[in-house]
Amino acid sequence: MSICLKKTSYIFLLLSIFGACKSKDESCQIDDSILNAVEEIHIQRLEKVFYESSDVSDMNYLLEEYPVFAEKFLQLDDFESKEALAEDLWLTNQDSLMQELYAEVKNEFQSVATLEKDLRQAFAHIKHYYPDFKIPKVYTFLTGFNIDLFISEDMIVIGLDYFLPKTHKFQPPDLPQYMADRYESKYIVPMIVTAISSRYNAVDLSQNTLIADMIFYGKAYHFVKSMMPCTSDEYIIGYSTEEIEACYANEEFIWTHFIENDLLYSNNPFVIRKYTGESPATDEISPDAPGRVGRWLGWNIVDDFRFNNSMSLEELMKESNADRIFRQSGYKPRR
Repeated sequence: MSICLKKTSYIFLLLSIFGACKSKDESCQIDDSILNAVEEIHIQRLEKVFYESSDVSDMNYLLEEYPVFAEKFLQLDDFESKEALAEDLWLTNQDSLMQELYAEVKNEFQSVATLEKDLRQAFAHIKHYYPDFKIPKVYTFLTGFNIDLFISEDMIVIGLDYFLPKTHKFQPPDLPQYMADRYESKYIVPMIVTAISSRYNAVDLSQNTLIADMIFYGKAYHFVKSMMPCTSDEYIIGYSTEEIEACYANEEFIWTHFIENDLLYSNNPFVIRKYTGESPATDEISPDAPGRVGRWLGWNIVDDFRFNNSMSLEELMKESNADRIFRQSGYKPRR
């Protein structure tokens, strides 16, 4: 067993060195007609107004000023009164560790202009494909590593403390390193758009197989790439450049593993989790194969399905039959 494992690891590494990686766009231009349909996005820095308040009366004023934020994010209904929530917020404001964390966030995120630009481009594309999409209000906040992203139809809250550089002394305490590595600012907008994709990603709940799970994630990533065409795949799926190159170099090897082990139509939740769930590696294929490799494979299948069937994005996202998507994709590993 150990000899075979080492052999597959060796093959995976060898192919990743000599294999060709997916071609990247040398230049990428956003269609002005799409972008200009959406006004500039202005992110409101609520961590500043809350953590620089001078007394509890300021907290009461802010709760009045941002009622949706107070109700949905701060969960006002869980408190006896608005004044009780204001008192709780003021105590947090006075915590020395939270003030230190705020100072670090303020220093690292002196500007959110890049976030505003990327959100505008993403929202403009979503509105282009789905005209009924409502542009949400966007806030940043300091959550004490409680919430990374809060996303509803009318509001997005970004917990900036989660997205400090991975070398920073403050890190999310409950995330393993392989997941924490994805919590940097370049991943924020792709994460948001991935979450929004679920509103349009039709699912047949009766199909509870591995291939159905793969297709679900594949449609989500395809949606994000369509809305963020100039964003590198690394930030969409959360792989390093080297991991993506290795996956493409080993695509036939990965696919053979799924076929020879009759995995695609398995409905065993443990099997499904092995190939699409969070993990540092897909050891069943190779210790060097990145985790969630089933999602990456599903993305390729979905890409091929849309291309080979001359289908619009809206038609793709409405297609809930994962088996049909797979069988009509014409998918074959790249050689």
